Amino acid sequence: MPTVSTDVRNYLLELQDLICAALEKEDGVARFREDAWTRSEGGGGRSRVMAEGPVFEKAGVGFSHVTGASLPPSATAHRPELAGQPWEAFGVSLVTHPRNPYVPTSHMNVRFFSAGPAASPTWWFGGGFDLTPYYGFEDDAVAWHRAARAAVSPFGDSLYPRFKRACDDYFFLKHRHEPRGVGGLFFDDFNELGFDQSFALMRAVGDAFLPAYGPIVARRKSTPSGERERQFQLYRRGRYVEFNLVWDRGTHFGLQSGGRTESILMSLPPLVRWDYDWKPQPGSEEARLYDVFLKPRNWAE
Repeated sequence: MPTVSTDVRNYLLELQDLICAALEKEDGVARFREDAWTRSEGGGGRSRVMAEGPVFEKAGVGFSHVTGASLPPSATAHRPELAGQPWEAFGVSLVTHPRNPYVPTSHMNVRFFSAGPAASPTWWFGGGFDLTPYYGFEDDAVAWHRAARAAVSPFGDSLYPRFKRACDDYFFLKHRHEPRGVGGLFFDDFNELGFDQSFALMRAVGDAFLPAYGPIVARRKSTPSGERERQFQLYRRGRYVEFNLVWDRGTHFGLQSGGRTESILMSLPPLVRWDYDWKPQPGSEEARLYDVFLKPRNWAE
């Protein structure tokens, strides 16, 4: 699929450039460091990390284009017929860990996967974005989900509720019986619209991230906060680490396929804490996160 591969690759490289420039502008001080890397089995990528800024304590935006001779188990659990097949994967993935506890962490990923014989491959798109607040604001959650709905609605009215439900189901810490955040969009194994429209859907999701997240950062980045909020932010970041290491299929795929460990784990926050059996004070803003925002809800309505 040479033309297809080139089109997808070019879009993803441009998306990485666009997002990095926007995050640098929002931070105002910090700049991304880029590492270009190659993978011995095939392919490579460019990882960009920004750290210690006044707005973003850490942000990672990675592009990868990797190939392999045999799919790893994490990629064939739902498609056993592809076990042992050659494969090719493209993606851009990002995570932001803001400094101010009132600014939510965000995640976005868009990807394309092809497996099997080059003459007749099995292919699909995937991706989405989700929001992980430490202190909840209803207008942020509503705006986020309305942006998500607007991104995918042109491709069918059923897609937003379907992708939202998939996001709620996927970003769920089963061992905690707890959602990671307020959700957003999640889709995988998507090819039902044909290549052109499925690719357009992936682009729509990638293009919607900055308009969805940027205004939230701008609204909250100067909110006064103290040590209490900082310690709660560090505690809640622990949930992010737990999900990525225990449940995230992308992390598992990267590690199982011999990916670059530094790039795979750049999504983890720079500082985090765990407190034994900690519970928020009833009626506190910390408790409100659990009672109101960590519950599946139709935010876009």
